[in-house]
Amino acid sequence: MKNSVYLIVFCLFSYIGFAQDADAIVGVWEPSNGKVYVKIDKIDDKYYGKIVWLREPNDPETGKPKTDVNNPDESMQDVPLKGYRMLKDFVYKGDGEWEDGTIYDPQNGTTYDCVINLKDENTMDIRGYVGVKTFGRTDTWKRLEKKK
Repeated sequence: MKNSVYLIVFCLFSYIGFAQDADAIVGVWEPSNGKVYVKIDKIDDKYYGKIVWLREPNDPETGKPKTDVNNPDESMQDVPLKGYRMLKDFVYKGDGEWEDGTIYDPQNGTTYDCVINLKDENTMDIRGYVGVKTFGRTDTWKRLEKKK
């Protein structure tokens, strides 16, 4: 009986530890270009990131908030960039890695397969790629704010 209790306690703490690791990317992050801040949240066991700040929030020509003008879907070109969900559907795979998601680049209107690797508590590598991870580009993001 005593061993059963220890096993249950061990499993409970193992589960809690796993959940905490999975949520380690939740918070506000800054890509290396410094043009946006992206807030990553967990929704129904997947991770999503939306733009919450833009260095240049307004279009210099119109003075209106910037929209997704490079989106190949014309119906999306009037959608404001602030609030735009650019990271979608990431699943925690363990060992500080989130996969099975996509990243959207509003500068060229392209969506890429993507993997996220947490390097330390405040640094992560995001690799967008086409088809195979080898054919892609990695960007390092810095944490600005943890989930509260």
